[in-house]
Amino acid sequence: MAFNRAKFSRSSSSSSSGSLLSKLPLWVLRFLQFVFAVTVIGLYAQDLRAASKVHSYSDNKWGYAVAVGVIGAVSSLLLAWPRLSMWGWGWDLVVFILFTALFGLFGKMYIHEKPEGLAGIKRMKNAVWIDLINMLLWFITAIYGMIMFFFFRGSKSLHTGRATV
Repeated sequence: MAFNRAKFSRSSSSSSSGSLLSKLPLWVLRFLQFVFAVTVIGLYAQDLRAASKVHSYSDNKWGYAVAVGVIGAVSSLLLAWPRLSMWGWGWDLVVFILFTALFGLFGKMYIHEKPEGLAGIKRMKNAVWIDLINMLLWFITAIYGMIMFFFFRGSKSLHTGRATV
């Protein structure tokens, strides 16, 4: 059974409320990406701040984690605009790869670690699972963006219906 592109193409008679309703899942995903990226920043920056307070060496792994969190937060805000989201699926893949590396890096260090009452180990174990959630959210939006790009880029313009988009 072949995919019927015409069935899913934009129509010039679509209402603005239907248009907003179709963008709601993307906005929810981008909001969740922002919230979890800020959570990553908060979880990993605690150790950077503690090392800075005692004038100690801070590991580059934690700096990488904070940098990926900042990239994720800023990207989720910029890509929340639906026009950028359709074209930004490549960037979604890049951020997905960054979070995959982050999950692999800290997952290897902390998934099998026994907390034994240490709050820092518990926090880092939780941070690993937040990294996994981020990784999955960025994967979902990358796939969504690819679908939007490859299936809807040849549709007609919204206002006149004459131009190919």
